[in-house]
Amino acid sequence: MSDKSIPGVLRLISPITILLAVAGCSNAEQTTAPLVFDVSGRIEDSGIREASGMARSQRESGLLWIINDNGAKAIVHAMDHSGARLGEFKLLKSRNADWEDLASFRLDDTPYLMVADIGDNDAKRDQRTLYFVEEPSPEKKDKAKLDWQVDYVYPDGPRDAESAAVDIDGQRALILSKRDIPPRLYEVPLRLESDNRPDSAVTATLLGTINSLHRPSRRDVEFAPKRKDWYWQPVGMDISEDNLAAVILTYREVYFYQRQVGQDWLDALNSQPVRISLGNFKNAESIAFGNAERQVFVTGENTNSRLLRIDLSGVTAR
Repeated sequence: MSDKSIPGVLRLISPITILLAVAGCSNAEQTTAPLVFDVSGRIEDSGIREASGMARSQRESGLLWIINDNGAKAIVHAMDHSGARLGEFKLLKSRNADWEDLASFRLDDTPYLMVADIGDNDAKRDQRTLYFVEEPSPEKKDKAKLDWQVDYVYPDGPRDAESAAVDIDGQRALILSKRDIPPRLYEVPLRLESDNRPDSAVTATLLGTINSLHRPSRRDVEFAPKRKDWYWQPVGMDISEDNLAAVILTYREVYFYQRQVGQDWLDALNSQPVRISLGNFKNAESIAFGNAERQVFVTGENTNSRLLRIDLSGVTAR
């Protein structure tokens, strides 16, 4: 990626505060808030060629896990918040058919990673897979044993998806479809019930649609294949460690949501979000909360892509 793909003010490596337009989805309401929006570094590991998913470590502060998509090796890479390589591990007994997102969570005080093999560009795959592995220490292990997996099917036919997150309070994974307008939100249990055979697929539950994301015009949809620009499609999602905030990434924007205690995530994700434009940063593909409660990292699918850091601590979604 050349420097021309980043707005001029973002070409500085040192952190800077920029006054960005932060708008709700309603055209009638727009607010402006100061955000710390900086380039924290570049992804150093040349093995990360198409970063499709990213997650914060539940074990080590300042560590991000990241994966490649679409037929790459079944390897999970580790880096720090500047993009410097920290290690990697091969996920045994798994297959990278089309890994598209990564999430982290704690279950019974044990840190886990969820690798979401949910990509399906042509909507031809009947079954998708979520892999679960206890988070290793990257400098001590180069292999990790799969703890369990959940195979699932959609109730309404095959779907392409690139966005997955863990709602730990609900003991479920949330999957957001990519090509539906509006996108559809599904839930899949984190673990199979005891009466489910390990080799059987469960049926995901359709929760509803997410109507808070920008909806493209008919003209945008018609010309997207010619322009190779599907800017409205969701490509990443994450939920904060306290389970009260979420982010959805499209090719052009970050959508920030806040959930009230007791509120269901479907309702929260249909409330008015804060929308943050990524400017000319193209090919955005991965998003994750950092260790700081409202710090978010974004990167793209290019080799040595820049790693953007956004501080949302002063922003309130409605």
